Amino acid sequence: MILRQLFDHESYTYTYLLADKNTHEAVIIDPVKEHLARDLKLINELGLTLLYALDTHVHADHVTSAGDLREATGCETGVSSGGDVDCADLSLNDNDEIQFGRHALRVMTTPGHTDSCLSFYINNMVFSGDALFIRGTGRTDFQQGDAGTLYDSISQKLFTLADDTILYPAHDYRGHTRSTIGEEKQFNPRMTQSRAEFIETMNELDLPDPKKMMEAVPANLACGKG
Repeated sequence: MILRQLFDHESYTYTYLLADKNTHEAVIIDPVKEHLARDLKLINELGLTLLYALDTHVHADHVTSAGDLREATGCETGVSSGGDVDCADLSLNDNDEIQFGRHALRVMTTPGHTDSCLSFYINNMVFSGDALFIRGTGRTDFQQGDAGTLYDSISQKLFTLADDTILYPAHDYRGHTRSTIGEEKQFNPRMTQSRAEFIETMNELDLPDPKKMMEAVPANLACGKG
């Protein structure tokens, strides 16, 4: 399988391009609007046919390029069924599968950062969105986020995957690119706490709102075309 990890320096967002080596059918996860030209160029260079543009949730820190990719390539867009994104072609639920060539992404509902976050599992890899980061987690203080729900999503879903499962998050702020489920069980400072301690930690973060929040949320409810 072809895998490319791409980065947006402004929002510290990772975009992932996955493709079948034989059919060249492809999926892109969490594409960023400012990098539409970069991503289309790479898709063309690799000779890929983009079937799906997926978002792990309705982002508050950047605008998705899913709608633009649909216009440019004819791909289908997909988000959580709970995300209220009426323009999306696919409303994704737990255990749905996204097929491309011989491969399939399995949808995992992992709410907590928002109430409609998804992760995607494939071939001993998990793309964890804003649920689980490398040595951290997503925040829980807006968009119906809930610290207890996030703790449960990580501990009862993501942490049930095999320890050698490779973790690819939607963001990283420290220069890391990937981890494993086993590493995060052992070393993630938030997830080595009890559920009550985690909730207390998250409730005390007092983080500023994302700079693009007022622009990004309504735009992403319109597949990035707002």
